[in-house]
Amino acid sequence: MRVLASMLAATILSGTGILSGTGGLAGGAALAQVAPMTKTDTAADPYIWLEDKDGAKPLAWVEAENAKTLPRLQNDPRYKTFYAEALAIASAKDRIPMPNQMFGRIYNFWRDADHPHGLWRWTSAADYASATPKWTTALDLDALGKAEGKQWVWKGSTCLEPEQRLCLVALSEGGEDAVTYREFDLQTGAFVANGFTLPKSKQDASWVDKDTLLVARDWGAGTTTQSGYAFVMKQLKRGQPLDAATEVYRGAATDQGGTAANVLTDEKGNRLIVIQRRKTFFGADKLVWTPAGARPLALPDRTFPAGMIDGQVIFSTSDPWGKIPEGAIASAPLAEVEKGTINPTIVFAPGPRQSVDGMGLTKSKLLLVVSDNVRGRASVYTHGAGGWTAKPIALPDNASIDVASTTDRSDDAYLTVTGFLTPTSLYSLDAATGAAPKPIKTLPPKFDASNDVVEQFEATSTDGTKVPYFVVHKKGITLDGTTPTIMTAYGGFEVSMTPSYSGSTGKLWLERGGSYVLANIRGGGEFGPKWHDAGRKTKRQVIYDDFAAVAKDLFARKLTSPAKLGIYGGSNGGLLMGVEFNQHPDLWKAVTIQVPLLDMIRYEGIAAGASWVDEYGSVSVPEEKAFLEKISPYQNIKKGVAYPEPYIWTTTKDDRVGPQHARKFAARLKEYGLPYLYYEDTAGGHSGDADIEQGARLQALQMTYFTQKLVEPAK
Repeated sequence: MRVLASMLAATILSGTGILSGTGGLAGGAALAQVAPMTKTDTAADPYIWLEDKDGAKPLAWVEAENAKTLPRLQNDPRYKTFYAEALAIASAKDRIPMPNQMFGRIYNFWRDADHPHGLWRWTSAADYASATPKWTTALDLDALGKAEGKQWVWKGSTCLEPEQRLCLVALSEGGEDAVTYREFDLQTGAFVANGFTLPKSKQDASWVDKDTLLVARDWGAGTTTQSGYAFVMKQLKRGQPLDAATEVYRGAATDQGGTAANVLTDEKGNRLIVIQRRKTFFGADKLVWTPAGARPLALPDRTFPAGMIDGQVIFSTSDPWGKIPEGAIASAPLAEVEKGTINPTIVFAPGPRQSVDGMGLTKSKLLLVVSDNVRGRASVYTHGAGGWTAKPIALPDNASIDVASTTDRSDDAYLTVTGFLTPTSLYSLDAATGAAPKPIKTLPPKFDASNDVVEQFEATSTDGTKVPYFVVHKKGITLDGTTPTIMTAYGGFEVSMTPSYSGSTGKLWLERGGSYVLANIRGGGEFGPKWHDAGRKTKRQVIYDDFAAVAKDLFARKLTSPAKLGIYGGSNGGLLMGVEFNQHPDLWKAVTIQVPLLDMIRYEGIAAGASWVDEYGSVSVPEEKAFLEKISPYQNIKKGVAYPEPYIWTTTKDDRVGPQHARKFAARLKEYGLPYLYYEDTAGGHSGDADIEQGARLQALQMTYFTQKLVEPAK
């Protein structure tokens, strides 16, 4: 369920063009950390030296690998065209400037050819609705980076409620998850002189008042978990040096995640600060915090406060909670939450093929987006004396819907509607009146979809489970298995993959006659927590069976064939690709493995790996170790097998999963004399989004690879 996913971390989805259809592992990443090397490790694994992420020897190895791979792809005459098309789409000025309502204005973060790292800018709500809004620049990241000799990458802002004038701006060097926080004044449009500045760290900061922050960060030895999350929270006053901050809460070094504060407010002036201690990745202790101290909240591990409206605290749950079923949205009066005697009320309970896919809170209304068999439905919920009532929002059917922006300062809201062949549209909604939303901006088509069609089918997995998937292809294709096809999925962390418009995929692939497949396999959140839980830890094989079942169903329908099918996925989806590469090498002609986990025996000691034990299991548990040994891609490569030639790419700056997995996998393939392509970009972090040129380059390299493999070799 994406509501829960967004609370786990704002970075759970990468949001980049190259990773569209895939996701990034949830959670703020950790500094690359590697478990101590032992003689046994070295004997069993001769490539541990490649885990030294920034070491001279590994980087020399990377340089040599890039020198072999890039000419193979970039010298293909099709590469330049792919790159030019992808860059044009990414930098086009007719894209929708997605809104963020703050400080009585509409803010937007924007990248184009003139501003590759981006502008943080604003306009008025009235002007925003016009065809050509007049923007005022708040912060120019390219100019800032040039002045300071840094490659600054935007990671968002956190503003003090209710005025929203003072904000903490998060800046990353080269795309790492580690950020620097700087205080910014929206009224003056400048950084605050001698304001709050938090040096680079994996950190979380929340406003208590204009002179006080709650900060969880690396405070020094013994304040971070094995995966680099901060578990010590301190109160920092304006003007205080970091070493003078006062500790207010402490988790434990054994926690899988970190400690963070969530500040909930509503239009009536109610305020609730909740500290979350993430003992496991999906579950957490929750505590109400006041300056007098913290008091525990009696909530299921996977139930989280998600917002507040009309004095009602809104909860999202992946566990049953009394009469509240898993996957539901519930509410309780703030007074009950503060006292700790919560009697929750159901707001929405999903059906068997439904899940909550998005949520927004306005001044007086709750907006919910529900996925119904992987199709979006949106409703406005109103709280009254008799409980909650719902009114559907009239939006196009057979599409994905998302809440683009809400604010508790007004009932104005923005929603997006998108589909594989339907360019994204932005709708404005007056949630108070419930009037039909109005389309105010629509992305111009980026490819010719007039001859394409979308179909949804179901494959039957090994245990009889029906697994839905979408296919986008030309109308009237000959069903003889000759259509070049690329397929993706994610299959983890309760992340839902829904239809969306990708101009680059359409232009570079669909327009040239290729087909595209999105598989809604288990492990994701398409059908709620049960769909996710079905594939956690030692039950994970069903995820891989689901993906293979979709491929076999494509073959049975003669929509494509093994000789014409390529697959790709990133992060957890990269692990999926590695497993499928090993378990079913005969089902695909091409495999792209993006920023992946691949060494599942040592993953807990690499980067933020220890935080994902709740998803994958741990080698410290015999049963889980046995399963990981069975499926770990790195350990299961075999000599003499006719594997497809994979294309493996990662980034040196990835401090979440880390490039170590991809490096070692490629090195083992080389040792066994197996063909492969390996590319490691030096910037971009886990999502490969340092600037628009990097995204276009990665997209073009991948499409060149797929074209060579599935269409025809370079001439």
